[in-house]
Amino acid sequence: MIKIDKIYTKGGDKGKTSLGNGDRVDKFSIRVQTLGTVDETNAILGIVENEITQSYKNIINEIQNDLFDLGADLCVPEDKKIKYQPLRISEKQIDRLENEIDTLNKDLKPLDSFILPGGSIASSHLHLARTVARRAERKAVKLSKKEAINPLIIKYLNRLSDLLFVLARIENKERNIKDILWKPGKTA
Repeated sequence: MIKIDKIYTKGGDKGKTSLGNGDRVDKFSIRVQTLGTVDETNAILGIVENEITQSYKNIINEIQNDLFDLGADLCVPEDKKIKYQPLRISEKQIDRLENEIDTLNKDLKPLDSFILPGGSIASSHLHLARTVARRAERKAVKLSKKEAINPLIIKYLNRLSDLLFVLARIENKERNIKDILWKPGKTA
């Protein structure tokens, strides 16, 4: 458990930050960029939680908690010398996302076209969160090519963006808003 008793430490004033294992790294490092993008996803979901239909708020809350777990995972680099078991994203968390996707997707019509982001405010913000989660996934993949990370981080982010897509469609359905279908070449 952490204790935060002071908001500013001045430790990052010269462009470096501390990881969970105490290492100091540049704030522009791919690890810190990945952490920041995960944080952006979580912040957007904070907006979504205020807009989404009540019956889906718990899903958003669980995802937000997971994203802090994922950040904690990213914050402590893989290192066999660590004397404690750091928090890591688990298959159980990914399985939960997959089960939610399967359950929610049963109530949706199959798509015969890509859909355009939009519809309700909640759906639009879910699409925004989805795209930022995809960016976090790309950054995590890039990080994994340079340093060892928990491979379940990438898998979780991949499933998360799928779930956010399904939730965006569900949210529009709940509000009787039809999917906005892409019409290739419509304005050509």
